[in-house]
Amino acid sequence: MMGVDCATACGSEARWQDMRPMRFDAYGPGGYAGPSRLQHLAKYHVRPGDEIQIVYLVTRRQDNGQYRLMPGDEVSIESIADEDLDRGTLQNGLLIQPDGTITVRLLGQIQAAGLTVEGLRALLEREYEAFYDDPAIDVTPVRTNTLAEDIRAAVGGLGGFTAQAITVTVMPDGHIRLPGIGGVNVQGFTLEQLKREINLRYAEVVVGLEVEPILTQQAPHFVYVLGQVSLPGRQELTAPTTVLGAIASAGGHLPGGNLRQVVIFRRAEDWRLVSTMLDLNGAIRGKRPTPADEIWLRDGDVVIVPERPIQVFNNFVNQVFTEGIYGIIPFGGFSVSREGL
Repeated sequence: MMGVDCATACGSEARWQDMRPMRFDAYGPGGYAGPSRLQHLAKYHVRPGDEIQIVYLVTRRQDNGQYRLMPGDEVSIESIADEDLDRGTLQNGLLIQPDGTITVRLLGQIQAAGLTVEGLRALLEREYEAFYDDPAIDVTPVRTNTLAEDIRAAVGGLGGFTAQAITVTVMPDGHIRLPGIGGVNVQGFTLEQLKREINLRYAEVVVGLEVEPILTQQAPHFVYVLGQVSLPGRQELTAPTTVLGAIASAGGHLPGGNLRQVVIFRRAEDWRLVSTMLDLNGAIRGKRPTPADEIWLRDGDVVIVPERPIQVFNNFVNQVFTEGIYGIIPFGGFSVSREGL
């Protein structure tokens, strides 16, 4: 078949005289799906109104350094020198209190949170040397990383291998709120950046907890088509849409529409207003095969199809001379006096 490809126009708009043989019917009978095109967006950036599912996974893995005890953990303390110093068992450990302390014989409250297991053993060994020549203290972790379990339990219960997840909606200020870390500003992040940010925030308070964000639903995208169209109003963007596509979704243009001066209003990143004027008349009339003015629309764009100049003039005549004051008082025309000339 003969056709026009805008890629062969060397940067300028192609014309019908540029037609050449091309595989316009490459799919053949029944081929309605079209080719596998490039992705709509190279990267999707999170925006207010998006719904994101945060899946939690307790990995029990610490990438660097030694694990430090925290409130809620349980340890067992044993002494070869004196069995009376023993605290906790492997079945029921000594609980680190919310203030980070444990209570042991002779010493009372000892700060344990923030110490490694070896650090706690060395501290007890040093303190008990005031009472024993060789206290021979041994510390065994019984239950650790409890905060990660608490966060996962707060998200979805302790369902075994069932995925623990929470679905959040990005608020108008670009934030989401998550258990254990509170508010996180996510607007403008890609999903990969969002994953890294949330995991870094959790790493500050807990180890062995990873999250995987999944975009479950985009915030709705709308354009607004006004003026000389059959169904003016808001149109939802569910796929990449051009100006003519939006006008078609609004029922098409009316006979009085001026397609030579279609106006597009758009808000930039800082909310300032930008605009352009398009000439789509040649495309509608089939005179331009690859119209440069047939651009893609963005979320929030306003498309205005104004009246043709003759339509504006007719409306003026109708309002002033037919329905206005001259419809009541007969209009006698204009006259020019030559007196004084």
